Amino acid sequence: MTEKAEDSAERTATQASALCDRLRRDLLEGRLRPSRRLQLKYLMQQYDAGQTPIREALNRLASEGLVEIRDQRGFVVAGISADELRELTKTRCWLEERALRESMAAASPEWEEALVVAWHRLSKAPRSLSREVFDSNPEWERLHRIFHRQLIIGCGSRWLVNYCEQQADLLYRYRQLSIRRVYPTRNVKDEHEAILKAVVDGDAEGAVALLTAHYQGTANVILSDPDVFGPGVIQKTDMAKDL
Repeated sequence: MTEKAEDSAERTATQASALCDRLRRDLLEGRLRPSRRLQLKYLMQQYDAGQTPIREALNRLASEGLVEIRDQRGFVVAGISADELRELTKTRCWLEERALRESMAAASPEWEEALVVAWHRLSKAPRSLSREVFDSNPEWERLHRIFHRQLIIGCGSRWLVNYCEQQADLLYRYRQLSIRRVYPTRNVKDEHEAILKAVVDGDAEGAVALLTAHYQGTANVILSDPDVFGPGVIQKTDMAKDL
């Protein structure tokens, strides 16, 4: 390969990475709705990019489960289902139980201090930017992810942490589709504080139970949202028996 060709390939890869980040954000935030066909012409115009980096970005996102490749239809935003939500929640609980137990077993003063700081910052951030109507606060979302990541970061396995992060992304998409229903029904500040207290107290069983209930509670609210799944979906599910 010539130097010119190498430079061109590098630029395409860089463009694809930037596009992948932008598309991932729009997919997770729900701006690209489930099952929507992703027409290349539209994406090229919307994201001001060429066909090659667009295709590369979509293929990467397909490997992450956010995009589907369908015969005769090309690329489509991954669909959603109640069964998938239950399965994702159950899998996240399995993975994070192990990661949390390992983190607590290897607990250091530095890890615990970082966790307390993460919780403190999260507790001070408003969930909504408005008191009158729900307006999601991006800073709260960022701090929320940091807190949950800090719970498991000490497990000693970057692969396990990465798998947990992938599950968190896929579930975040579901939460965003039902965010206005989830928000007023939960006191997540108290839930986070209870998880923190159990961890600091060294109560692994209690911490795991609280974390599982935290994730299951979110899934139950989404499953009961008729705007997401319609009225035919079972209104509540108990995944704890499977864990």
